[in-house]
Amino acid sequence: MSNQDLVITSVQNQRIKDLVRLRKRPQREKAGALLIEGYRELNRALANQYPIRQLYYCPDWYLGENEPGLVAACRAAGAETVCCSRDVFDKIAYKDRPEGLLAVAAPLAKTLADLPVVHPGLYLIAEAIEKPGNLGSILRSADAAGVHGVIVCDHCTDLNNPNVVRSSVGTVFSLPVVEASTQDTLAWLKQHEVKTLAATPSAKALYTDVDMTQDIALVVGTEKFGLSEAWLNGADLPVRIPMLGQIDSLNVACATTLLLYEAVRQRA
Repeated sequence: MSNQDLVITSVQNQRIKDLVRLRKRPQREKAGALLIEGYRELNRALANQYPIRQLYYCPDWYLGENEPGLVAACRAAGAETVCCSRDVFDKIAYKDRPEGLLAVAAPLAKTLADLPVVHPGLYLIAEAIEKPGNLGSILRSADAAGVHGVIVCDHCTDLNNPNVVRSSVGTVFSLPVVEASTQDTLAWLKQHEVKTLAATPSAKALYTDVDMTQDIALVVGTEKFGLSEAWLNGADLPVRIPMLGQIDSLNVACATTLLLYEAVRQRA
């Protein structure tokens, strides 16, 4: 701990009360804030030069020996660092097993104009994903597959939800991720001549039978309702994953991983 760090030992401290309120989306939007909890998540944010405003830390909850170095790195990057007692950190943590690190950062706010135009490009479009855990897992797979950009369309889940950050294991900071309307996304894809492959159980073509070596965007939707008519009608080609049992769909994160790694296989 630096001698200059603020120390908070009371759960009644106003800072702590304000921090707890940031669990709610309206409060995060009002404050223009994003919460990052955990060593891997925070480390990935720093590795990608994501600006950290404040870091609240509690040595009693550290899992290893690298946390002090990460706190120092945040401090060196300009973040205010605040040391918390164990009961205070228990109050602000949202993980079942806290790791002693919780940061406040600027919200994710990239637009379609920020997406890189790569040839051959591999893009992912996630429409109306409802669960933060699914969206985070999708981002994790997208990072692993080397996706050049992710577009979250007509979002049901807040991209700045702490559980998206957690389940993405911080890859939300390593990927170009934007939120956009379906209409704007279709226009961007057309402008850059990116072919769209829409995943839907009603498609005739198997995903393994289509060419994924060109500029493509894979489009996935919710498990319950699938893709909207706008995407089913606007995509260049619908594709399906074969379902051999009684169930008619996979978890959207699992399905996305299959689709992405078929593209990886074809491009190898």
